[in-house]
Amino acid sequence: MTPKHFVSHLQHDQIVEAIRKAESQTTGEIRVFVSPGNVADPVAAAKKRFEKMGMHRHQHRNGVLIFVAPRSQTYAVVGDRAVHDRVGDSAWEALARGMGEHFSGSQYMSAIVFGIEKAGELLAAHFPKEQSGSADRKSSGDV
Repeated sequence: MTPKHFVSHLQHDQIVEAIRKAESQTTGEIRVFVSPGNVADPVAAAKKRFEKMGMHRHQHRNGVLIFVAPRSQTYAVVGDRAVHDRVGDSAWEALARGMGEHFSGSQYMSAIVFGIEKAGELLAAHFPKEQSGSADRKSSGDV
């Protein structure tokens, strides 16, 4: 599938709103990137794009990139060091499997939104947005 065809199935405003909603609960950052080329190793390509986008410079090192390469029908979800240290490979693999269920049914928009929502949940659980003036705030390490 061409990237242009893939993007034509997406609704930009809904993606932006899903990101805004997810990020409102966390100090983390979520981005989506659609690659124009064939990608043999989507994880390596996603990590390279993560660096090119400057996501590794985020203060808390808790950015997440959802990387999709429709031409090669591959995708990956990668997180920066701090978030990866907290959630590990299994969280990214589970998130990717969930997205794959949507992709396999050609539900491209729902795959992207699912990925954003799940990434937001992971980030909010480990890097909640601090509420100013809250007397009973818990640190991200509290249970």
